[in-house]
Amino acid sequence: MAGERSPLLAHGVFSVGGDDAEARRGSSGAADSTSKDSPRTLNTFFGVMVPTVLSMFSIILFLRTGFVVGHAGLLQGLLMLAVAYFIISLTILSICAISTNGAVQGGGAYFMISRSLGPEFGGSIGLMFFLAKVCACGVYVLGLVEAILDVFGQDPAVGVAEGMRVLPQGYWFSVLYSFVVLLLCLLVCLVGAHIYAKASFIILLIVTVAVLTILISPLVVAPRQFSFAQALGPNHTVVLNASYTGFNATTLTSNLASGYSLDYSTNRVMSFSTVFAVMFTSCTGIMAGANMSGELKNPSVAIPKGTILAVLYTLVIYVLLFLLVSSTCDRALLINDFGVFQRINVWPPFVIIGVYCASFSAAMCSLIGASRILHALAIDKLFGLPLAPAAITSRSGNPWVSVLYTWALVQCTVFAGQLNVIAALVTVFYLLAYAAVDLACLALEWASAPNFRPTFQLFSWHTCLLGMLSCVVMMFVISAVYSSASIALLLLLLLYLHYRSPTSSWGYISQALIFHQVRKYLLMLDSRKDHVKFWRPQVLLMVANPRSSCQLILFVNQLKKGGLFVLGHVQIGDLDMLPADPVQQQYNFWLSLVDKLGVKAFVDLTLSLSVRQGTQHLLRITGLGGMKPNTLVLGFYDNCYPEDYFLQDPAFREDSGSSGDDFGVDLPSLQAHFPPVRHTESPRSLQPAEYVGIISDAIKMGKNVCLGRYFAQTPSELEGATVKADGTGQTIDVWPSDLLSASGSGDADVCSLFLLQMACVLNMASRWRRARLRVFLCVEAESGESGWLAREERFRELLHKLRIRAAIRIVPWDAVARRLRQAPSPPAGADEALRAVNTLLREHSLSAAVRFLYLPRPPDNSSQSQQYLSQLEIISQGLGPTLLIHGLTPVTCTDL
Repeated sequence: MAGERSPLLAHGVFSVGGDDAEARRGSSGAADSTSKDSPRTLNTFFGVMVPTVLSMFSIILFLRTGFVVGHAGLLQGLLMLAVAYFIISLTILSICAISTNGAVQGGGAYFMISRSLGPEFGGSIGLMFFLAKVCACGVYVLGLVEAILDVFGQDPAVGVAEGMRVLPQGYWFSVLYSFVVLLLCLLVCLVGAHIYAKASFIILLIVTVAVLTILISPLVVAPRQFSFAQALGPNHTVVLNASYTGFNATTLTSNLASGYSLDYSTNRVMSFSTVFAVMFTSCTGIMAGANMSGELKNPSVAIPKGTILAVLYTLVIYVLLFLLVSSTCDRALLINDFGVFQRINVWPPFVIIGVYCASFSAAMCSLIGASRILHALAIDKLFGLPLAPAAITSRSGNPWVSVLYTWALVQCTVFAGQLNVIAALVTVFYLLAYAAVDLACLALEWASAPNFRPTFQLFSWHTCLLGMLSCVVMMFVISAVYSSASIALLLLLLLYLHYRSPTSSWGYISQALIFHQVRKYLLMLDSRKDHVKFWRPQVLLMVANPRSSCQLILFVNQLKKGGLFVLGHVQIGDLDMLPADPVQQQYNFWLSLVDKLGVKAFVDLTLSLSVRQGTQHLLRITGLGGMKPNTLVLGFYDNCYPEDYFLQDPAFREDSGSSGDDFGVDLPSLQAHFPPVRHTESPRSLQPAEYVGIISDAIKMGKNVCLGRYFAQTPSELEGATVKADGTGQTIDVWPSDLLSASGSGDADVCSLFLLQMACVLNMASRWRRARLRVFLCVEAESGESGWLAREERFRELLHKLRIRAAIRIVPWDAVARRLRQAPSPPAGADEALRAVNTLLREHSLSAAVRFLYLPRPPDNSSQSQQYLSQLEIISQGLGPTLLIHGLTPVTCTDL
C-alpha cells in the first residue's frame, strides 16, 4: 500500500510527485519505452491534422468519388456521407474524451483502449486495429498502382506500348508494382517517421492545390465527349462513350437517384452496402493523428483539436465534390472511369500528382501507424514470443522490426489485386475498432470512476452507446460474413489473452464495472427476504496455516454450491504496539494462494489479541448485506502433526514451470510468506478451551459449525479425485443421529436435516456427482422389527419429500447404546463406550470417501472443553475424511 510520501501515480503513465529518474522508470509498458526512446516533436497541425486529412483524402477522394455518386446517385451518396460522418463523429467524441483523461503514450488508439479496458480487451482489439491498418495500407497501395496504370499502363484495347503507356497490365503485374511501391514505403519507414512528418505538409499543399483545381475546373473546362476501352475478359474489350456537360440541371437531375450496375474492375453488381464500404474507406483516417501519439508534444490537446478540425475540413470538401460531379458528369462517365477528375481537370497533371502524393502519403501513414501499434503490443508483452522481436528499436527509437512485420503483412494483402475487393474487409475492421473505442468510453462513463475526468465534455454515455451500435449495425450491413468472422477472431484473441492472464498496472475496467454493479445488487439483496427454498452454504473457513489446510480448502470449495466462500485468518497482535497494520501486506499472498489452488473464494484477514476474538470479528463483519457467512468451518483439534501440502503438490514447486509475477507475488515469495507447519518442538498457539469457545461463540451467533478431520488424506491434486468415473464403491455416508447420546436424537431434527442437506450439496458437485449417498439409522432391538421398518419407512418418505436420492442402512447398536447408558463417570469407562461408537463407525463406514457425523453442542462449562474434544477425537479416530456438523438453520423445504 502506498505511503503518505509515495509519488503520485507510481504505476501510471506519468508522475506528478517528482521528475526524478526513479519516478520515470516506474512508469509501465509502452509509456516507459516511448517516453525514453522517442522524442516528442510534433504539434497539433503537423502531428494530427495533416496526417488525418491526408489519410481521409487518400485515394478515395480522387479515384472513387465519381464511382460513389455514379452508382448511388447524389441523394444516396450524401446519405452515405452523412451516415459515415455521423458514425465517425460519435467515435471522435469518445476519442477526445479518453485522450483528455490522462497522458497518452505511444500506440495511439491501442494505448487508449488497452489502458481503458485492460489487457484482455485492449490487446485483442489492438491487434484487430493493427490488422485494419495493414489492410488499409494495402488499399492505398493498390489505389496508387491503379492510378499509375491509368496513366502509364498499356491501353487494354491496343495491348502494346504507346507513348507513355508502357507498363504492361495484369494481375501479377499489379502485384509486382505494389511490391515496388511497398518497398519504397519500407525504406522511408526504416529511416524514421520524422521524414514522413516533415514531408506531410508539402504533400498536403500539393493535395490541396489538386483539390482546388478540381473545384475550379468546371468554370474553365468546356463540355466534351470521351471514349474509353474497358476489358470485360481476356479477349473481349468494349469501347464506351460518355460526356462531361459542365454545370447542367439535366445532368444533376439524372444523377439524383441511384443506378447500381456492374463494377468494371471486379465484374460484380454494386449495391448500397458495397458502395458504402468503398466510400467509408475514406473515413478510416480519423485515428491517424492518435496513432502518432508517441511523437506528439501534447497528445491530450493535439488529438481532440486536430482530429475535429481535420474531419470538418474533409467533410466540406467531400460534399462540394459530390455536388460537383453530380452536376457536371453523366452517369456513364462516373461509373466507367475511376479517373474522371483527371479527364475534366484544367491541367490533368495536377490531379495525377495529387493522387500519387495522397495515396503514397496515406500508405506511409498506415504503415507507420500500424508498426507503432505492433510495437506497443510487443512492449506490453501480451502475445508473448511471437511479437517479442517487434519491441526492438534503433538507437533513434525507430521500431524497425515492427516495421518489417507490418510490411510483410501488407505485402500479403496486395494479392487481392483490386482496391474494391478488400474495401469491405478494411471497413469492417475499422468499424470494429471504432466500436471498441466507443465501448471503452462507455465503460468508463458507466463505471463512474472518480478519476475519469476528461477535460473534453462534449460527450455522454448516449453518444458512446449510439456510436457503438451504429458501428456494429453498419458492419453487418456491409458484410455479414466479414463481420461475423472479425467478431469471431476478436473473441478468440480475447479468450487467448484471458487464458494467458497477463497482469498489468493499467487498471481493469471490468473491475470497476463489476464493483459498480455488485454494489447495486448487494443493496437489492435483502436478508429479510431470504427463504429456505433458496438457502445455500455461505462458508467462513478459518485457516491457521494454508500449508496444512489446502486439502480442506479444496473440499469446502466443492461444498459451497455457488455460495459465499471466505478464507479467514487471524493474525495475533496489538495494533497499538505496531507501527502499521501487518494484515494489509498479506492480502496479495493469500489471493495468490487462492489463484494457485483454483478455488472461488474471498479472503478476509484480521488482527486480534486472540484467535477466538478474531474469529468473532470475522463472523460479525465478513460479507456485506445478504452475502454473509452462515456456516463456520474449522480444522479438527487433535495432537497429529500436519504435513506440508506445498511439498506434495507440484504446483507449489519452483520447477513446476509456473512463471510470471502475479501482482508482485511470485512462487518463492509465496512459499516464504507462510511459516513451516507445526512440528514436535512447536508450541500450540490455540488451547482446547479457546477452540471449544470458538464453536460455542459461533452457535450463540446462530452460525452452523463444521469440523473437518483427516482431509489431509485426500489426494493432493484435486479434491474429489478419489471418485471413480462410474462411482463404484465410492460413497458419501451420513450418520444423522447424535452418537454421543445413548438415546440418540431424532433423525429429523434441524441438525440431522442439516447433515442431509450438506451431504446432498456435496453430491451435486461435479467431482462427487457419481458417488452414492448412504444414510445410516441407528436402531435398538427393543423396538422390534416392526419398529425398525416403520422408522425406515418414515425416513424414506422424508427423503422422498426432500428429493434426496440415498440408500438407507439400518444399524443395530444395542450394545453401543447400553455402554453409553452404563458408562461410569470416570473417564476410562466413558472412553470405552466411545471406542465402541468408533468401532461401529469403522465397521460400517470405513470405506466411504467422506462421512458426515452429528456434532453435539459443546458444554457450557469451559473446564469440560478438553473432555469434549477427547470424545470427538475418539469417535472419529481412524475414519478418514470426516465432517462433524452442528446445524442450527432450517435448510430443507418440501413445498414447491
